[in-house]
Amino acid sequence: MPTIGYGRTAGVKLGQTITAAQAETFLRADMAAAAAQVDKLVKVPLSDRQRGALASFVFNLGAGALQSSTLLRLLNQGDYEGAAGQFGRWVYATVNGEKVQLPGLKRRRAAEADLFETT
Repeated sequence: MPTIGYGRTAGVKLGQTITAAQAETFLRADMAAAAAQVDKLVKVPLSDRQRGALASFVFNLGAGALQSSTLLRLLNQGDYEGAAGQFGRWVYATVNGEKVQLPGLKRRRAAEADLFETT
């Protein structure tokens, strides 16, 4: 799947280029859309940092991943600590037909968990 800028996939064609300003505009729009999905799914109060961590998660994995996750179930039960512990489960991708742990996803999920826990 081709991406552009900071990970935008919607409407991207292979070989397409954009300016740095366009990349920033797309990122702001994509993160706003991800945050709106978080707001629809989460039923408990969130700090700005928690909302940001979850928006990053949704931006990277999609709202469906959050919607079906133990992370969301625990969070909506008010178990913030348990929810924070779930970020580390989302570090796998399918490569050549096999699920493998990716170092970049491990770093990203750790950063999201840290942000989530820093209220």
